Amino acid sequence: MTEREHPQRFFVAHMQKTAGTTLRDRLHASFTEDQIYPNATDGPDPRIAVISVKHLQERWRARGDDIRLLTGHFPVRTIELLDTDAPFVTMTVLRDPVERTLSFLRHQGQRNQRGATADTPLIEIYEDPFRFGAMIQNHMTRMLSLTPEEMGPGDGVLTSVPYDAERLAMAKEALAALDLFGLQHRLEEFCAELGTRYGLDTGEPTRSNTTEPTEVGPAFLDRIAEDNALDVELFEYACQLYEERHP
Repeated sequence: MTEREHPQRFFVAHMQKTAGTTLRDRLHASFTEDQIYPNATDGPDPRIAVISVKHLQERWRARGDDIRLLTGHFPVRTIELLDTDAPFVTMTVLRDPVERTLSFLRHQGQRNQRGATADTPLIEIYEDPFRFGAMIQNHMTRMLSLTPEEMGPGDGVLTSVPYDAERLAMAKEALAALDLFGLQHRLEEFCAELGTRYGLDTGEPTRSNTTEPTEVGPAFLDRIAEDNALDVELFEYACQLYEERHP
């Protein structure tokens, strides 16, 4: 098999509000639009293109031979559902779960998502049952631990799962098995590693899809940490593992 028949492919499991959009934008320095999923040909609604596994499978059948960079809010085992013999380099970026949640809440308000506005209190956005269950609670643990068999009901990461010790162990195992991962607060190191290990150009430092921090009371911060206890433990493990791999 030649490089031409099976070019190297990269999969970024994009955790929400962990610098995934910034990473995708920077990787445009290495890939053309037709080599990236999703692009403008992958449907009129970008929200569907970046979260629906069924939609991804349809588009993969249509143009999978051309795709070299796959990004989106897809669980890390999504690639097992794609019809391909070509291996992927698998990666993700993680972030402190409390900071990730606050960034997500600000984004929802400042971008007028699901009826929220810039004036909507963050706690009101947080308490929306759909947002909390599908996009906030232990999001990183869910992204890492969902099995292909579990993805069907929620069409991917919107699937609900039990949050227990077994689920956390699955997430830790999956994280350790990725080809590489980064931490949001050390993104430049991650970009440099992409260049060193895989020859990828990530362009100049930039920030995409960001929000400005706001004051939040300690009680709300504690509540977020408690509600996302598995993600808190997962992130602590990720930081420890990262230090071991980058002494």
